[in-house]
Amino acid sequence: MTYALPPLNALRAFEAAARHLSFKLAAHELHVTPAAVGQQVKALESRLGVQLFERLHKQLILTAAGQAYLPGVSEGFRHIAEATSQLKPEGVVLLQLGVHASFDLRRLDLAAFRSAHAEIGLRVLQPAGLHELVEGKVDLLIARSLGHHPGYRCDRITERTGLGDWLIAPEGTADCPEIVSFREWLRTVMGAKARASRRPRLVGGVGS
Repeated sequence: MTYALPPLNALRAFEAAARHLSFKLAAHELHVTPAAVGQQVKALESRLGVQLFERLHKQLILTAAGQAYLPGVSEGFRHIAEATSQLKPEGVVLLQLGVHASFDLRRLDLAAFRSAHAEIGLRVLQPAGLHELVEGKVDLLIARSLGHHPGYRCDRITERTGLGDWLIAPEGTADCPEIVSFREWLRTVMGAKARASRRPRLVGGVGS
């Protein structure tokens, strides 16, 4: 059976905005900008052909269509979340990694990590930020920040100065074997990519 579904990111934006009645609060929850939430909702309204919100001055109100749509969408996400929570990655220890929204997971080669560390069940939450780390929803976090967070160990994973990508873990658990294994893996992978990017490239070819 093929399901006729709108884009899931647009549905997430609508559901969060409808719960909070605020694009700003929805944006904070989803780790995007309020403008991005507004654009996603607008695109969803265009796709569905109905208006879901009344946009008043400093106030967001669900239309009748939005009120009718919200329960089904929320219930759908609840079922997905519950089904996901029942899945247990293979491994003796579960490691939950949070990743900021703009980070390309392909850089990490997580399949190779899982193969090399069969004892660790790795689960990824993206997008995620410090809020999820503080609440214990993830065990460690790849965050875009300046890397100064009291009570947390922060390891830079990019070479640039200033704002960059950091691996952040609570000081109390930063030396757990599974976190140490991932930190070392990340250092190896990112170091290899950095060295590859610095290699001189040949220009032209034979006979040029």
